[in-house]
Amino acid sequence: MKPKEGPRLNHEDLDSYQVSINFLVLAFRIIEDLPRGHSNLANQFRRAALSIPLNIAEGYGKRGRNDRANFYSIARGSAHECGAVLDAARVLELVGEEKCMSGKRLLRRIVSMLVKMSD
Repeated sequence: MKPKEGPRLNHEDLDSYQVSINFLVLAFRIIEDLPRGHSNLANQFRRAALSIPLNIAEGYGKRGRNDRANFYSIARGSAHECGAVLDAARVLELVGEEKCMSGKRLLRRIVSMLVKMSD
């Protein structure tokens, strides 16, 4: 999902950022497919999914190691929250197994990278 032209910011080169953007696309597709009456779940998922790349980008822009680690920790928490939303949607039969597992695979990669970035 890298832009082909134009100015770029350094955080866009991070694999964790790129994977989180890919997850965001998947999350919004899942949200679009949720049946009516599940707006609370959709809103929570939307906020948590968007929080991941936003906190990665903001953390990357911080100079202090502790500041960076704090934003990466928030992003990691949001990734875990997204995993819980996927679990809830799956057991409520609101999302198919394949989309759920695709999301979980992306989230696992994101969390793994964020753990390493926080060290």
